[in-house]
This record gives sequence, structure tokens and C-alpha cells, in this order.
Amino acid sequence: MTTASDPVPVDPRLLEILVCPVSKGRLTYDRERNELVSPQAGLAFPIRDGIPIMLPDEARQIG
Repeated sequence: MTTASDPVPVDPRLLEILVCPVSKGRLTYDRERNELVSPQAGLAFPIRDGIPIMLPDEARQIG
């Protein structure tokens, strides 16, 4: 069973092929926050149950 403090890891192969839906740029994985970060777009996309939620409406603005 997975808890909020024990997130499901993202498949590294998936990280190699995903790009930001806004900027089409590369994403980096923030393990601490369990997010995929797009520095170009200034967005962080959440990962829920090991699945990246790549919807701009679901993303968090980063500074």
C-alpha cells in the first residue's frame, strides 16, 4: 500500500519520452514533491499513483 509519504515511482522510460504539453521542452523529475517540472513553461505537473497528470489546468505554477 502506498501513502502520501511513499509515492509510486515513475517509470524512467516514461520520463525519457514525455515532454511538457505547453513548451514541448524537457521535463525534470522532482522526487521530493513527486512532480514533473517544466522550467521553460514555469509549471510542475503532479504525479498521482505513478501516473503523470500532464494537463496544464492541473499543473502548479513555479517561480
